[in-house]
Amino acid sequence: MRLLLAQLNPTIGDFAGNVRRLLEVYREGAAAGVDLVVAPELYVTGYPPRDLLYDRSFLAANRAALEELAAAAGTTALLVGFVDESASRPGRGLANAAALLQSGRVVAVRHKTLLPTYDVFDEDRYFDPAPSNPPVDFRGRRLGITICEDIWNDEDFWPERRYRSNPPADLVAAGAEILVNLSASPWWLGKTRTRYAMLQSLARKLQRPVVFCNQVGGNDELVFDGHSLVFDAQGRLIAEGRAFEEDLLWVDLEDAQPRAFCEPSEEAMVWAALVLGTRDYFRKCGFQRAVLGLSGGIDSALTACIAARALGAENVHGLSLPSQYSSPGSLQDARELARRLGIRYDVLPIQSVFEACRAQLAPLFAGLAEDVTEENLQARIRGLLLMALSNKFGSLLLTTGNKSELAVGYCTLYGDMNGGLAVISDVPKTMVYRLARWVNREREIIPEACLTKPPSAELRPNQTDQDTLPPYEVLDAILEAFVVRGQTMEEMVAAGFDRVTVEQVVRMIQRSEYKRRQAPPGLKVTTKAFGIGRRVPVAHRFDPVQAARFLKPAGAGTAADWVRPV
Repeated sequence: MRLLLAQLNPTIGDFAGNVRRLLEVYREGAAAGVDLVVAPELYVTGYPPRDLLYDRSFLAANRAALEELAAAAGTTALLVGFVDESASRPGRGLANAAALLQSGRVVAVRHKTLLPTYDVFDEDRYFDPAPSNPPVDFRGRRLGITICEDIWNDEDFWPERRYRSNPPADLVAAGAEILVNLSASPWWLGKTRTRYAMLQSLARKLQRPVVFCNQVGGNDELVFDGHSLVFDAQGRLIAEGRAFEEDLLWVDLEDAQPRAFCEPSEEAMVWAALVLGTRDYFRKCGFQRAVLGLSGGIDSALTACIAARALGAENVHGLSLPSQYSSPGSLQDARELARRLGIRYDVLPIQSVFEACRAQLAPLFAGLAEDVTEENLQARIRGLLLMALSNKFGSLLLTTGNKSELAVGYCTLYGDMNGGLAVISDVPKTMVYRLARWVNREREIIPEACLTKPPSAELRPNQTDQDTLPPYEVLDAILEAFVVRGQTMEEMVAAGFDRVTVEQVVRMIQRSEYKRRQAPPGLKVTTKAFGIGRRVPVAHRFDPVQAARFLKPAGAGTAADWVRPV
C-alpha cells in the first residue's frame, strides 16, 4: 500500500484555506498514484478549536468543508480529521472524528475513543468517546484508524495508564492489518524521544505497521512539531517527517527500507519551536511587525533573535528605554545586538518621564521612603511607551520575561509584562543561557557580555537578580521539581535542597498567580507551562509549606483504610 502523509499546518477556522492546501497535496498524491492520503487530527477545523465548537455555524462550515473534500476525492482515498455529530445520549453531541473519502463520497467514519482531559487538553468538555471502533476495509486490507490519544495508552509501555482500554490492541484483535493514527500532538521537551519509543514499542508488540501523521504549526500557546513517523511490523522506522515545518511523506509499506531516527539537540528543538510558534502567532492573528524593549540583557536579546528569524529583521523594532540606573554597557550591548541582527533600533530615555511621575506623586508619598514602587514605576513607563509604539505602527509588542521570573513574580504588571505574546515565558533562565550560546554557535550574534554579566533589572543602583532570588541554577531546579514534577516539600528537601530556600520559592510561586493570570499567552515548550495547562485559583489561602505536615508517609494506605468499624 502506497501512502502520502500530509504533515500540514492548518489555521483554526480557516476552512477555505485548510481545504485548499489539503487538495493541493491530495492532487499531487493522486497524480503519483498513491492509494491513500492521510491528513492530521481535526485538520478541517484546525486543532484545538476549543469553544468554537459551541458555535453551530462553525460546525456547519466544518461539515461543508468535509463535503467539499469528499466531492474532490477520486480513486485515491483521503483520510482526514473533522468534527462529527455523536449519537450518544446523554452526551456532548459531538465527536472528534476521521473520515475516509473516496470516489466522491464518505466511505467510512471513525470516532476517537480516548479523550484527553489533562494539562492543555480538554476534549471531554466537547466530545463523546467512540462506543466502538471496528477496522475499515480498504483495498483488500483492514485499516485500524485511531486518533491521537488512542495510541498513547499501551499497558506494556506506560507504567501508569490514564484509561482502561488500548484501542490499537483492540483493533488488531478485531483483524486490523495496518494501524493509522491521525494526530495533533503538541510538542514539548522530551516529547520527541518518548513518542518515538512509544510508537516503536507498539509496532513491535502488535506486529503491525504503525502510521503516525501529525499536525505541524503554532496555535496560540501550543506548538505542533509534525515529525510524523512510520514503522514497519518489526518496529523499524521506515519514514520520518521533518520537525517544525510542513512535509510530505511518501511511503510504500511493502517496499520501504529501515532508516535511522534523527533527533536534533534540545537547544535546536526549543529554538525551532519558539520560532515556529512566534511566526504562526503573528501570521494567524494578522500581524506582520513586532516591537520589543532591548535592555541589553540576555532575555531581550534572545527574544529579539527569535523575532528576527520568525518575522524577518525588517519587521522587528528594538527600543532601548534607559533610566539613570541603566549601565552604559547595557546600552552598548543592545545597540550591538540590533546591528548584528539588522533590526531597527532606537533609544527613548525615560528619565524625564520618571522624574515627572515622581514629582506628581510626591505630595501623596510625602515622608515615605522610596522602595519597589519607584522601581515598578520605571517598568510601567517603559510598558506605556512600548504600547504607544505598538498602537501607532500596528506592531505587536513582545514581552521578554522568562519562566523563572514569571514563576516567582519577578516581573511588573502593566510594565515589562505588557505585550501580546510572551515568547520565552516557558523557557527557564538556565535554558535561556543555553539557547543564547546555541545562537552564537557559529558566530557571535548575542554580545558575550550579555552571557557573562550578572543579570539585573537595573531599576536601582548596583542591583542584581540575586539580591531577590536564589541563583538561577537553584531556582530552576526547584521549579522543575515543584511545578513540573509536582514534588512535595519533603521530597525536595530530601533531594538536597535547602529547606528555607524551598519554602521561599514555593511561597513566591503561590503568591504570583494573579500576575500570571494577566500575562499574555506564552509558547509552551516544557512539560508543564504556566497558562491553560496549570489552573490554580488566584483567590485561595492554601499554603503548601504548612500543609506538608499532613502528608501521609508511603504505605499509609487510602481513606478506606482509615474507616473504623462501628
